[in-house]
Amino acid sequence: MGNRSKKYLAIGYLSSAVIVSLLLGLLSCKGGGTNMNKVILYSIKDVPASGWKQLSEKRIYFGHQSVGFNILDGVQEIMHENPEIILKIVETRQATDLSAGVLGHSTVGKNMDPKSKCDDFAELVSTIGKNVDIAIFKFCYVDFTDKTDVDKVFDYYLQTVNEMKRKYPKTTFIHVTAPLTTVQAGIKARIKEIIGKPVGGYADNIKRNQFNEKLKKTYEGKEPVFDLAGIESTYPDGTRAFFKTASGTYPFLVPEYTVDGGHLNAKGRKIVAEQLLIVLAKLNS
Repeated sequence: MGNRSKKYLAIGYLSSAVIVSLLLGLLSCKGGGTNMNKVILYSIKDVPASGWKQLSEKRIYFGHQSVGFNILDGVQEIMHENPEIILKIVETRQATDLSAGVLGHSTVGKNMDPKSKCDDFAELVSTIGKNVDIAIFKFCYVDFTDKTDVDKVFDYYLQTVNEMKRKYPKTTFIHVTAPLTTVQAGIKARIKEIIGKPVGGYADNIKRNQFNEKLKKTYEGKEPVFDLAGIESTYPDGTRAFFKTASGTYPFLVPEYTVDGGHLNAKGRKIVAEQLLIVLAKLNS
């Protein structure tokens, strides 16, 4: 065999190896072969009538931004399908609007400025705290980029919530993991991994996951945690959407749950809303 033939044969072997690597990489985007904890998705049917009655007597406030509006749209849809769930959703920042059976909500702070969200939430709770049984606050995915100092954001969040808990010990604060986005997928993404180029969505989602791990490590088993990121990264069949890098394995938003890679579509918002309602109904049961 001539040198040219050997050269072409070697290229053929290399191409085959690359193709196999690409296929394996694509298959690794969904599955259970990771060390990530399984996220259990419950059903509305798991909640007894007494749970929904208890929820209908609560005064709830939810501070959020755009993904929060997606979730609340899902809550409205779930309630329409399940008339035993009775909550009045009101967009407000007024304590007088927060009576029994009301889920009050508003935007807080500015996107891409997590400190402003903590400050606005704290200021708002200082005016409504005595009128609220349950307070929920969440960041948005745009609050975390590859440049984010996760320790700084989490420490400020911790300081803010601890102060609110000290001032309003009768209010239950629910901690919410930061939402995720989708990541670049397909052969182009796998090629980038092989040649060491940044893959779209990886760096930002790593920061979000780092914040979420700190939040869960601090509060899970001690105070209520709504694992929004865990739900967003769980397919209906229970497997997880994840990517792997040299630094670890990280979940990302299931593509079929989103309209634009970050906000939730009709399917995604209903899945998340159902889990939030269940958490609220089981909170003090």
